[in-house]
Amino acid sequence: METKQQTATPDTINSVPICQTCASEHIAKDAFACFNRESGLWELENVFDAAHCHQCEGATKLDWVPSDAVQNRRVRALNDRFRTEGLGNGTIVLTQGIQEGGQDFILAAVDSIRAFSDFSEDNDPWGEHDFGAVEIEGQKAFWKLDYYDPTLTQGSENPANEALTHRVLTIMLASEY
Repeated sequence: METKQQTATPDTINSVPICQTCASEHIAKDAFACFNRESGLWELENVFDAAHCHQCEGATKLDWVPSDAVQNRRVRALNDRFRTEGLGNGTIVLTQGIQEGGQDFILAAVDSIRAFSDFSEDNDPWGEHDFGAVEIEGQKAFWKLDYYDPTLTQGSENPANEALTHRVLTIMLASEY
């Protein structure tokens, strides 16, 4: 098996390796490590070329993506899961204008927001799927997701970490914005 010393390159600085096949970060490489008596730590000496993806359960090649792209992808997945399926740690807030529309209007708003998929660079520049506009019975409504810590006393320190984040989905009429 051929060894290759892993060194930082312009492609790997501030980047994260992902599986070329499934884009999972859950990948592994074989390596040699040597114990350093002075530091009391294992130090990486060599990394082998072959990579294994735990998601695909097989050999893979790596792509390097900017680390913030991975963070945004996690936030987007958690946002989509909460918005479309109601799964995850969060709360839905309906403004007075939405509530005044009555039960059928509220259900139509929730259904429209769950089905929303018209994300673009214009309305979703960070790729987090955290804002949208829908039409409900001839009225324009906005929805947005905000990220709080689990106690709801301050913003979440890491919206990509579900354990540290309580999502708040607010649904409002455009006239209330």
